[in-house]
Amino acid sequence: MHFTINGQSYDADVDIRTSVLDLCREHLGLTGSKKGCDHGQCGACTVLIDGRRVNSCLTLAVMHQDDEITTIEGLGQVGNLHPLQDAFVRHDGYQCGYCTPGQICSAVGMLDEVKKGWASHASGDLTDPKFDDAEISERMSGNICRCAAYPNIVDAIREVAGAEPAGRTADEKDEAMRNELKHGELAS
Repeated sequence: MHFTINGQSYDADVDIRTSVLDLCREHLGLTGSKKGCDHGQCGACTVLIDGRRVNSCLTLAVMHQDDEITTIEGLGQVGNLHPLQDAFVRHDGYQCGYCTPGQICSAVGMLDEVKKGWASHASGDLTDPKFDDAEISERMSGNICRCAAYPNIVDAIREVAGAEPAGRTADEKDEAMRNELKHGELAS
């Protein structure tokens, strides 16, 4: 089978039951995307396929031979980070870092959705979604951070989106984290 990943061509002789995640990690050495739950619930494996966010553990590689797959390795490199990678570092948008590749790929896809004017479940106005913390939380709800770095992740996303200057007070971050936890409890 033939694949295009991060702009490079790859040939791989894999079982037709191989997921995109296992193709990348086990057969091509692209280990940036992480295997978390392997059930599409945590988002650690999120990649972009033709620009759309996809849980790579849930989709078969054989289905994406003609698609453009982008992993975290394809977004930026050391010394030339993608703006979201740079913002995650500056805002400390990670703790253990396990979910970070999926969070960043998802955020890249999410910002593209916002740019296109796509509404989310939390959008009050379907024709002009407001880009606030609730909107970001809803759009990023498929990506779980077990370290609860959500306020810093939201700050990084907001900065790259040009939605708010960097920096919140500690009280604002605490309140944002409480809201994220409350949202997580409601979603489960």
